[in-house]
Amino acid sequence: MRMINLGLRFVLELCALAALAYGGWHTPGPVWSRILAAIGLPVLAAIVWGRWVAPKASHPLPDPLRLIPEWLVFGGGTVALIVTGHPLLAALLAVLAAVNRWALHALRTSTGGEAL
Repeated sequence: MRMINLGLRFVLELCALAALAYGGWHTPGPVWSRILAAIGLPVLAAIVWGRWVAPKASHPLPDPLRLIPEWLVFGGGTVALIVTGHPLLAALLAVLAAVNRWALHALRTSTGGEAL
């Protein structure tokens, strides 16, 4: 069950990055700024994730502080989907991310896959 939840978490992370790219592309403005936002938003989220949340993060945060950057990334993806007119996808991303985080906690598994 741990591996399924960790696999789902990885897919949700990719979905959040894709949602941020999609949201960046749909920002108003000239094409160059839309391209910049579509690239910059997911890159910024990946930097945050890699620094504080990822299994091999450079400066991993302990629980519950780890929730802050997680909420920024998943929340950012959710907001991007809402403002681009996809509230059902936004709700699905938010609910699945929250349920997955709860399941990892219930299984006493860190986001890196280690048993707590």
